[in-house]
Amino acid sequence: MASDVSIGVPSELQLLSHKRSMQYIIPDRPWLKLYGIRVQAIAPFGSVSSQPFYDPALIHRILPDELLFEVFMRMNPYTLGRASCVCRKWKYMVRNPSLWRAACLKTWQNSGTEMNYNTAQTIFDGSWRKMWVYRPRLRMDGLYVSRNTYIHTGVPEFKFTKTVHVVCYYRYIRFYPSGKFLYKISSQRVKEVVKCMHFRAAKADCVFKGDYLLTDDEIEAALVYPGMRYTLLRMRLRLRGTVVGANNRMDLLKILTTGVDKNELKNRDNILSLVEGWEEDESHDPDVPAVSHNRGMTPFVFVPFEEAETSVLNLPVEKMDYFVPG
Repeated sequence: MASDVSIGVPSELQLLSHKRSMQYIIPDRPWLKLYGIRVQAIAPFGSVSSQPFYDPALIHRILPDELLFEVFMRMNPYTLGRASCVCRKWKYMVRNPSLWRAACLKTWQNSGTEMNYNTAQTIFDGSWRKMWVYRPRLRMDGLYVSRNTYIHTGVPEFKFTKTVHVVCYYRYIRFYPSGKFLYKISSQRVKEVVKCMHFRAAKADCVFKGDYLLTDDEIEAALVYPGMRYTLLRMRLRLRGTVVGANNRMDLLKILTTGVDKNELKNRDNILSLVEGWEEDESHDPDVPAVSHNRGMTPFVFVPFEEAETSVLNLPVEKMDYFVPG
């Protein structure tokens, strides 16, 4: 006899029976196979151990140490720092003194080879790598950028409102190991100016060339604005960094403009030799007086070439109404 009474099964029991019938897929975890296995450390470069060593890395089996060292010789110090984080063997190879000696001699080539050797021996205990990290140096792999703003009064409208404009402009400096630097003042962003900051820049780019001298952490720089009346621009800057060895900030201590005689510039390759011994209020052109500027003294921030497109300094004024460089 069939029953007309139906018994409802709870949803929890239905879900439980469904889970029992499911087949779970266990993901592959290859690192679990390494548990309990002792991995042999990679021997450092130039190890004197007599035991045979087998390097499991493919690049170390194909590329000999001599060729790998030649590759490192062609890297800049910042790329060497990244390469030292790859593995233990590369870390020991990057610590080779000849790599850092070449970088130091190129960076401070104006000091002379003998002076650099004496500095490394007396101050940095003969360590070229320590000299590279702790000695103040100018970075050549990018631009130093100073962002400045000021308020400019506009034309009144209907005598009820007074319009004001926020004007933004930049100072750009690019240093070279030879003691030369490039200077440009523009309202263009970093990603636009970085394309013309070289010695082959056209006159329309308004890129000026000057000379600088680095003494400890202070920089003396000078350049000449050509035109009907030659104007000499002199700057004094102090180099610093947000961390040790960064050298990514420059404080603008003083900026002067003064007149200079055109005849004094003949047969002079270095402008700093011309202004050596000049007073701050000294001018050699009566029509161009010496002026000490107090505005536009925002510190310089270093922007590497690879970050020129994505730097925060590319933001417009309305999106970055203030900027604290640190």
